[in-house]
Amino acid sequence: MVNQRLFLWAILGVILWLGYQAWMADYYPPVTTTPAATARNAADGDAAAPPGARFDETIPGLPQQPENAATQEAQSASPGQLPLPESDSQPEVHVVTDVLDLDIGLMGGTFRRADLPLYPKEKNQPDIPVRLFHAAGTHPFVLQSGLTGQGENQPDHLARYESEAREYRLRSNQDELKVPLTWRNEQGLVVTKTYTFRRGSYAIDLTYELRNEGTEEWRGASYVQFLRHYEPVKRSMWNVETYAFKGPAIYDGERYSKLDIDDEEDINLSQSVTDGWLAAMQHHFVAAAVPHAGQPYQYTLRANEGGDFLLSAVGPVRTVAPGGREEFSEVLYAGPKLQDQLNATGPELARTADYGKLHFISQPLFKLLALIHKLVGNWGWTIILVTFLIKLAFYPLSETSGRSMAKMRLLAPRIKNIQERYKDNREQLGRAMMEIYKREKINPLAGCLPMLVQIPVFLAFYWVLLESVELRQAPFMLWLNDLSSKDPFFILPLLMGGAMFAQFKLNPAPPDPMQAKIFMFMPIVMTVMFAFFPSGLVLYWLTNTLLSIAQQWNINRRIGAAKTT
Repeated sequence: MVNQRLFLWAILGVILWLGYQAWMADYYPPVTTTPAATARNAADGDAAAPPGARFDETIPGLPQQPENAATQEAQSASPGQLPLPESDSQPEVHVVTDVLDLDIGLMGGTFRRADLPLYPKEKNQPDIPVRLFHAAGTHPFVLQSGLTGQGENQPDHLARYESEAREYRLRSNQDELKVPLTWRNEQGLVVTKTYTFRRGSYAIDLTYELRNEGTEEWRGASYVQFLRHYEPVKRSMWNVETYAFKGPAIYDGERYSKLDIDDEEDINLSQSVTDGWLAAMQHHFVAAAVPHAGQPYQYTLRANEGGDFLLSAVGPVRTVAPGGREEFSEVLYAGPKLQDQLNATGPELARTADYGKLHFISQPLFKLLALIHKLVGNWGWTIILVTFLIKLAFYPLSETSGRSMAKMRLLAPRIKNIQERYKDNREQLGRAMMEIYKREKINPLAGCLPMLVQIPVFLAFYWVLLESVELRQAPFMLWLNDLSSKDPFFILPLLMGGAMFAQFKLNPAPPDPMQAKIFMFMPIVMTVMFAFFPSGLVLYWLTNTLLSIAQQWNINRRIGAAKTT
């Protein structure tokens, strides 16, 4: 009994400590310095670029190769703090498909704006889409790409391209749309940079065709990079979306890593990666670049004091002789974290639907959800059915626990007599209680075991509901029109709290009065916590509690009937 009491106190202590930590993080955030500042300055000092150059003008240098290291020249501009120019200061090409609405700048072919028409920013404002890229203002987010080489006037993201048209639209009879941009210089280099869009897809093929019509060989490499203003997200226990990661991430062919621009090691990232990808992530949406498979790309991350980060990947150096021709290619992604499309775009790219450390549980749960959703067509009923299947999977464990709880309920009068008899001798009371538990083959902690086993599943389900864009703004029924956000009227959390209290009353009262108070107080604590959780998660826990009540009632009925015969 003493161990049981300590166990319950430990659970309550953990809950209170987590609440205290969240409260302190919300209202008394620590004042910290940015250790990356020194690293940023050091990185900036290594660049051989004119003073005052802007961060958005940073052009990656060619990767160093041992046999040619002496001939390489760094061409990176020194990062500064000036913002990007406004979108109306340079010509753009407007591209519209069935899922994307983009502006591509003729300076470099940079993605300067990307709207997602199928994803409203707010549920009640369907005409205002989510905007992924945005060059205007002081908080830029753009995708830059190009070819970097030695010397001046290269086809990088600062070069001026030409386009045959200023607008391209995917027609109803088309499944593919190509947007070609051309560039040439006085030395005889001709580059055709082509973006290929496909119906229903957020993946975009990027290809370069370089022709050397000059008299000297050309040496260079392709690159792609994300420039984004980093805004630290202030986490709040009242807004679960703030726990979603927002920032740079990479996959190095073996391991997926989220990068922190205030971490000295991350800010000095310089790594050769084959069969990987780089991404700028945010809640439910992602921009990613997947370099050509089988080729080593040099990944780097840099940041400036203005809060902008630059995540780049530079491909291997190639040489194009006079009269020669070469092709370069990467695959880009700009859109929602649709896992089927992400997996088809790059290896492990679906990891950007960031389920945390429990992804090995969350991924099968999501696949089960997606499978059942295809059958029922409603995410709310899908959650209920999956909860039923999870409950079915844990049924043997719950049955054993339930039988023990039912026996304790039948023994309640005898236990109360023992408590009265030894109320002045706690040591004797403990021995008597353990004897009756042993004689009746009852484990007093059996009721806690199923809950402990379900905690990882619960947390995995939490991240699935929080991070899966498929459930974003998904309606259920009646007042629940968005399962990924909290219940606007707090009806579901109150129902859940009532169900937990009914479950408490159905189970035998704990022998210790303090334990009984803790159990009685638990539904109130859980109701307050769940009031701000996604309503889909509350629906899961409510369904799970109702199924537990039904199961325990049935067990109590069967054991009670067996006792009377």
